[in-house]
Amino acid sequence: MIEFRIDRHSGVSTYLQIAAQVKQAMRMGLLGPGDKLPTAREVVEATRVNPNTVLKAYRELEHEGLVEGRRGMGTFITASLATDAAKAGAPLREDLEQWMGRAVDEGLSAVEVDAIYTDVRETHYPASIVDMK
Repeated sequence: MIEFRIDRHSGVSTYLQIAAQVKQAMRMGLLGPGDKLPTAREVVEATRVNPNTVLKAYRELEHEGLVEGRRGMGTFITASLATDAAKAGAPLREDLEQWMGRAVDEGLSAVEVDAIYTDVRETHYPASIVDMK
């Protein structure tokens, strides 16, 4: 089951945070075709957001062709965003796990890690490529 974390200070709309977290879980292979998303009521109870916000996120995902609402049954994943490279145990992911462990050991903060990641990513993936995804 996906556990939503809402950052009320991020400046990102809550419905977009929910949709992004569903897509992230799909990319990591935690959610795949046929899996049921939590009901709006379950998300509201866990996050204390407005039910309409959850429904808006689910509608956005449905508009993107990633989920399907089934009347009286719930909302189900209809697509896969997972790649073998993103799954636990994949070589590239293991390399990143080791690097992240070293960063923690060396005392880097999450903000510093994010800055390094962004800098390196932009070297390999120009903004025009990132924006297209």
